[in-house]
Amino acid sequence: MPLTEPHDDHLPQEDPVARDGVEGNPDDNVVTGTTDADDPNGDGTGAEPEPTLPEPVRQRIVALTAAVLPTLPADEVPVPLRRVAKFAPNRRARLGAPAIAAQLTADPLFRQRVTARVLADAGDLGAAVVEGTAPAAADPVEVAALAYLARPRGWRELIDASGAAVRAEADSAVVAELVREAEQRATRAEHDRAVARVEAEKLRDELARVREELGQLREESRQLARTLRETQARERKATELLATERGRAARASADVDAELRRARARLAEAEAAAGVARASAKEARSVDDARLWLLLETIGQAAVGLRRELALDPVDKLPADFVADAFAEQAGATPAGPAARARDSDDPARLDQLLALPRAHLVVDGYNVTKRGFGEMSLEQQRKRLITGLGGIAAQTGDEVTVVFDGAERMHGLPPAPRGVRVLFSRKGETADELIRRLVRAEPAGRPVVVVSSDREVADGVRRHGAYPLGADSLLRRLARS
Repeated sequence: MPLTEPHDDHLPQEDPVARDGVEGNPDDNVVTGTTDADDPNGDGTGAEPEPTLPEPVRQRIVALTAAVLPTLPADEVPVPLRRVAKFAPNRRARLGAPAIAAQLTADPLFRQRVTARVLADAGDLGAAVVEGTAPAAADPVEVAALAYLARPRGWRELIDASGAAVRAEADSAVVAELVREAEQRATRAEHDRAVARVEAEKLRDELARVREELGQLREESRQLARTLRETQARERKATELLATERGRAARASADVDAELRRARARLAEAEAAAGVARASAKEARSVDDARLWLLLETIGQAAVGLRRELALDPVDKLPADFVADAFAEQAGATPAGPAARARDSDDPARLDQLLALPRAHLVVDGYNVTKRGFGEMSLEQQRKRLITGLGGIAAQTGDEVTVVFDGAERMHGLPPAPRGVRVLFSRKGETADELIRRLVRAEPAGRPVVVVSSDREVADGVRRHGAYPLGADSLLRRLARS
């Protein structure tokens, strides 16, 4: 296929002066946009209009022109299309279609330049179109587009034939679509008939079942009517028996009222006798109280005399305060007779009994209690809740309360301890269990010391030193009750 521009007998010879923008012949067909084939008379009055192109053919012509537009030299591209030539390939044919179609119609010289490159890319099909023939197997749209650009002799017939072929394909597509829709409707109708038959069978089965149920309901209704009559008969008998029993109940009520009056008389006599007994008991209790007061007064005076003889001054610290300040292991033997005051009891009720003893000291294994009672909280919230609850116990009982936590050093941000509650943290290298045992050993023999911990090792250790070990549940229930 030669790469030179094909001959177009409809296009006049190019005028280089007019091409460079200098004024040329005003009668030149390049300016008027007509061809010799469109003007057979040669006087410009018999130009034939552009043929009406099928939409696929028009889109193909625009696409071919848009593809070769960037390959043309800049001076060969018409001014209206120079901006379109810079578009991206996918936007050039879509956005520049109107301008490209108008320029192809109005500028035969531009169309000839585009045709030369399009025919070079089309190969044998382009050569056949230039010769005025179209292969039978060729795409009619492609043939019509090449014929419109090259415009050989008989190009209008090629476009008409292509339009007829496109319309025939469209009609065939429409007919095929109609046939497909008809087949689909027939399939749906057959399916609907099958569904209707199944539904009819179901309805017939349902009708038979409903009739059977109706017969059963009628039989049940007859049975219920018979049962209702029997029930009404029994109700009449029961009403008669009820009237008889009401008479008996009235007589029994009268007998009960008489017995109640007799009981009230006996109660009055018993209350009078109880009053006399209470007076006698009060007199006897007064004698016992006098004896008890005299005994306590004697013990108190003896204690005052002993304190005066020993010259003991009032103290500001308790034994646990010395342990808290020193954090040192005190040497010495285990106090004598601790086993005599130890008790093996984990009964929660024992806590109140032990706290009721004079000058009792309550020692609490802090984390052992908090993790058992409210372990879902953070450690800070656990400590705060336990210390607050122990403050209530200290205020109610007046006893000394010490709570011990594990910790190498004192925690920061603790709330102030309530009155009567001592908060201790074990030192580095020491556990809270060891600190609890040192607190117990620091107490004098005979003072009631209550240690709350569910740790078996802690309980056994403090029991050997005479303390009362109790489980953590006893304290938790005591706090919940408060």
